[in-house]
Amino acid sequence: MAPPPSAAAAPGRFPPQIPYIIGNEACERFSFYGMRNILTVFLIDYLLRNAVPDEGARTAQAKSLMHLFMAGVYFFPLLGGYLADRWLGKYRVILWLSLVYCLGHAFLALFEHNATGFYAGLVLISVGSGGIKPCVSAMVGDQFTAENKHLVKRVFAIFYWTINFGSFFASLLIPLTLKHLGPAVAFGIPGVLMFVATIIFWAGRKHYVVVPPTGPNPHSFLKVLGSALRGPKQGEHWLDGARREHPAEAVEGAKAVLRVSTLLLPTIPFFWMLFDQKASTWVIQARAMDPQVGPFTFQPSQMQFINPALVMILIPLLVGLVYPAFQRMGWELTPLRRMPLGLAVGAFSYAIAGYFQVVLERGAVLNIAWQLLPYVVLTLAEILVSTTGLEFAYTQAPREMKGIVQSLWLLTSTLANVAVAIATTLNVFTGAGQFFFYGGLALVAAVGMGLMARRYQVRDYYQVDAASVVPDRAQPPVDGPAPRAR
Repeated sequence: MAPPPSAAAAPGRFPPQIPYIIGNEACERFSFYGMRNILTVFLIDYLLRNAVPDEGARTAQAKSLMHLFMAGVYFFPLLGGYLADRWLGKYRVILWLSLVYCLGHAFLALFEHNATGFYAGLVLISVGSGGIKPCVSAMVGDQFTAENKHLVKRVFAIFYWTINFGSFFASLLIPLTLKHLGPAVAFGIPGVLMFVATIIFWAGRKHYVVVPPTGPNPHSFLKVLGSALRGPKQGEHWLDGARREHPAEAVEGAKAVLRVSTLLLPTIPFFWMLFDQKASTWVIQARAMDPQVGPFTFQPSQMQFINPALVMILIPLLVGLVYPAFQRMGWELTPLRRMPLGLAVGAFSYAIAGYFQVVLERGAVLNIAWQLLPYVVLTLAEILVSTTGLEFAYTQAPREMKGIVQSLWLLTSTLANVAVAIATTLNVFTGAGQFFFYGGLALVAAVGMGLMARRYQVRDYYQVDAASVVPDRAQPPVDGPAPRAR
């Protein structure tokens, strides 16, 4: 669909609708990280205090609930992306699920003493936040044309910076609000910010370029898969049997999905097991530390502000200096080198945090400022794995399969959080042991991914020409073997 007249902009300037989407994202990210970062502490100190008197059992249950919530947040993008792409379009999915999101925040603020109402609020937020997650960033890209495509990289840099901007201030302010003003206000403020985010998004409705949904796809990944399983084997690959009912590009796209998922699904969840526990296990560790740093007294949940602050500093440093330096030395940090390296770096961050836990369990007092060190290492791992993985998942999928591959990337977070919730419920490891357990798993995954990456056949799929009608698939090389990952 062509952009409306009001969406027109000079080639050197952002389209006028972009500030609405960026403003929406800043407020939404503040609302999400504001409630998520205090969730573990609230469950331990407020909601579960009377229901589960034993502190150890209460802490384990709070951690398990937090990770089940995060699993939902990363599962529902599958639903939101499907509804937006096939039936409703991105604008309507974002607007309607934002209202569900607001209702969830209202439940958290109103039902601070009612477990059923509070858990219902968490479900609504996971549906709303997860449902809009795959749509907002894609809608940003929809606002650009061939004339201003050179601005896309810049706007996504601003978009990512905005996410961390919202997270930074939410991590600093909302834990203090919980301590001094109580749960109703602490959860109410993020709710107000989410309502403001929805109003901002709605205010730009007359300016957006709205790409209509495609309707059912007769050559989707699942249909190609089913066709191959039903029919006799044909060709060199078992999916070639689907060529009887589907075009070659759809079959090649399905092969790409399997190729990427075989590499990512067995390995990347072990990184998210580490990363998402900064909102649970690391907060619990901070509760046992001395919170006084000079004239400031830090709340355990506040320490999460270090991560977004470091992201805003380290990404320019790595992209502008470190990656080019390695390239000049003749050893380029390709995506298939960065991700295993990130897993190993993440494992090292847990070795550091595990050592701190050993010291604490021996009765020593550690200042909360010591957590800065593992946070720096974990954030470095995040940049190596997370930002790289998004790029890798995009480039390795043909155009018609990019949505499902991006969904598979988000699914790795769901798998990780479900695994942590189950391990916590079963009380597999506690204390320092849990740090070394998860760090060890990540190290094994790093080695495994490094070995698999050596055999992975890299096939980059890009749009042929942004100014013309893009074919369903950018044809990968088929005349000879694909290049090996470096």
